[in-house]
Amino acid sequence: MTKRLALNLSINSFDPDDYPQPAVALRLEVADNHVEQPLHRHRKGQLILAMHGGVTCEVSQAMWMVPPHHAVWIPSGMLHSNRATDNAQIYFLFIEPDVIEMPEQCCTLAMNPLVCAMIEYLAQQDPDYDLESATGRLVMVLLEQLPSKPIAQLHLPISSHAKIGYIAARLIADPSDRTTLADWASQLAMSERTLARLIHQETGLTFGRWRQQLHLIIALRQLSNGLSVQHVAGNLGYDSVTAFITMFKKALGQSPTQYFAALQK
Repeated sequence: MTKRLALNLSINSFDPDDYPQPAVALRLEVADNHVEQPLHRHRKGQLILAMHGGVTCEVSQAMWMVPPHHAVWIPSGMLHSNRATDNAQIYFLFIEPDVIEMPEQCCTLAMNPLVCAMIEYLAQQDPDYDLESATGRLVMVLLEQLPSKPIAQLHLPISSHAKIGYIAARLIADPSDRTTLADWASQLAMSERTLARLIHQETGLTFGRWRQQLHLIIALRQLSNGLSVQHVAGNLGYDSVTAFITMFKKALGQSPTQYFAALQK
C-alpha cells in the first residue's frame, strides 16, 4: 500500500524502525510548505529523494536544499528536520545501519532514473515484505546501486549563530536580495570586517561565495520545476541570463541544459 501522509504526521504515522527489513520506503505528497517536520532521528539511515518540488533538510551546522532527482543522505541517529516546497512529491528510503557502506556524514547524492524508479516502486509495497520475495530481491539490487551514486556539492553551510540565521532566512525568502555585506553589518550593528570574519568562521565561505551557493541550490530547484533559465536568472536578481549561466557553469562545470541532460542518463 502507498503511504500518502502529511509531512508533519509522517513520523507519528509510520515508524521505519518498527521494521527489520534492510530498507523500507515511504511516499509523501505535500500540499502546504508551511508544514515543517520537527527535529527527530531514526535507527535507520534515511535517504530523502525529491521527485517533484524540493525539500530542505536541516542538520547541525548545515542546511541541505534538495532539488528534484537528488537525495540527501542522513546517517543513522543524526538529528534532522525537513521542510518541503509546495506540491512536493518526496520519497523517504530508510536503510538499516551497516547493510551497505554509505557516507558517514550528511551529503547530497545525484540520483539516476533507475534508482528513482526502484525507490518509487518500493514505496508502493508493504514494508513488511519477505526477504525472499520479488520486493526483497529488488531491495538488494537497489542497495547495490546506492553506494556508487556521486556526491553533489549542494548544501548551504549555516550555523546556530542568530545573526547568520537571520541573513540566511532573509536570503531564502528573497534570493534576489542584493543587500551588500556592509549593509547587512549595519543592520546587525556590527562592523563589516567583523561580520565577514564571523560568516567565514561559521560557514567556511566568504559572504559572496555563501550567497552564490544559496543561489545555485535555489536555481536547481526552480529549473527542475520547469522554470526557464531567463525566469530563474530574474528570480535570483541577475542582471543578465549570461551572468547566471556563467555562475552555474563555474559552480557545476556545465550549463543548466547540459547539467539536466546528464541527470537523465
